[in-house]
Amino acid sequence: MRHAVLPVTVVNPWLEGVFSAKAVARGGVVRRAVRDVEREIGRLRFVAEVRRRGFHLVECGGQFIVICNPGQMQVLC
Repeated sequence: MRHAVLPVTVVNPWLEGVFSAKAVARGGVVRRAVRDVEREIGRLRFVAEVRRRGFHLVECGGQFIVICNPGQMQVLC
Protein backbone atom coordinates (compact mmCIF):
# COMPACT_ATOMS: atom_id res chain seq x y z
CA MET A 1 0.00 0.00 0.00
CA ARG A 2 1.34 3.44 -0.89
CA HIS A 3 0.88 6.41 1.40
CA ALA A 4 0.90 10.04 0.45
CA VAL A 5 3.91 11.81 1.90
CA LEU A 6 2.39 14.33 4.27
CA PRO A 7 4.16 17.13 6.07
CA VAL A 8 5.25 15.94 9.51
CA THR A 9 3.17 18.74 11.05
CA VAL A 10 -0.12 17.06 10.03
CA VAL A 11 -1.49 15.30 13.12
CA ASN A 12 -2.07 11.57 12.78
CA PRO A 13 -3.99 9.88 15.64
CA TRP A 14 -2.12 6.58 15.28
CA LEU A 15 1.25 8.32 15.34
CA GLU A 16 0.23 10.46 18.31
CA GLY A 17 -0.79 7.27 20.12
CA VAL A 18 2.65 5.75 19.58
CA PHE A 19 4.46 8.79 20.94
CA SER A 20 2.09 9.41 23.85
CA ALA A 21 3.14 6.13 25.51
CA LYS A 22 4.57 6.45 29.03
CA ALA A 23 7.86 4.95 27.83
CA VAL A 24 8.39 7.94 25.54
CA ALA A 25 8.08 10.41 28.41
CA ARG A 26 10.53 8.35 30.50
CA GLY A 27 13.10 8.10 27.71
CA GLY A 28 12.39 4.40 27.27
CA VAL A 29 11.75 2.16 24.29
CA VAL A 30 8.70 1.79 22.04
CA ARG A 31 8.31 -1.15 19.68
CA ARG A 32 5.97 -1.48 16.70
CA ALA A 33 5.67 -4.09 13.95
CA VAL A 34 7.04 -2.85 10.63
CA ARG A 35 3.91 -4.10 8.84
CA ASP A 36 1.69 -2.06 11.18
CA VAL A 37 3.73 1.10 10.64
CA GLU A 38 3.67 0.60 6.87
CA ARG A 39 -0.09 0.00 6.92
CA GLU A 40 -0.98 2.92 9.19
CA ILE A 41 1.31 5.77 8.12
CA GLY A 42 4.13 4.45 5.95
CA ARG A 43 7.79 3.94 6.68
CA LEU A 44 8.98 7.36 5.48
CA ARG A 45 6.54 9.25 7.70
CA PHE A 46 7.49 7.15 10.75
CA VAL A 47 11.22 7.65 10.17
CA ALA A 48 10.66 11.39 9.70
CA GLU A 49 8.78 11.63 13.00
CA VAL A 50 11.43 9.68 14.93
CA ARG A 51 14.12 11.89 13.40
CA ARG A 52 12.13 15.08 14.18
CA ARG A 53 11.99 14.07 17.84
CA GLY A 54 15.73 13.39 17.91
CA PHE A 55 15.23 9.72 18.84
CA HIS A 56 16.97 6.62 17.48
CA LEU A 57 15.31 3.96 15.32
CA VAL A 58 16.39 0.34 14.85
CA GLU A 59 14.74 -2.24 12.58
CA CYS A 60 15.18 -5.91 13.47
CA GLY A 61 13.09 -9.04 13.01
CA GLY A 62 10.10 -7.25 11.51
CA GLN A 63 10.01 -4.72 14.36
CA PHE A 64 10.83 -1.05 14.66
CA ILE A 65 12.44 -0.25 17.99
CA VAL A 66 12.40 3.43 18.90
CA ILE A 67 14.87 4.50 21.59
CA CYS A 68 13.15 7.58 22.99
CA ASN A 69 16.29 9.29 24.17
CA PRO A 70 18.26 11.76 22.08
CA GLY A 71 21.54 10.88 23.82
CA GLN A 72 24.43 9.06 22.24
CA MET A 73 23.67 5.43 21.45
CA GLN A 74 26.13 2.55 21.32
CA VAL A 75 25.30 -0.91 19.98
CA LEU A 76 27.35 -3.42 21.97
CA CYS A 77 26.68 -6.67 20.10
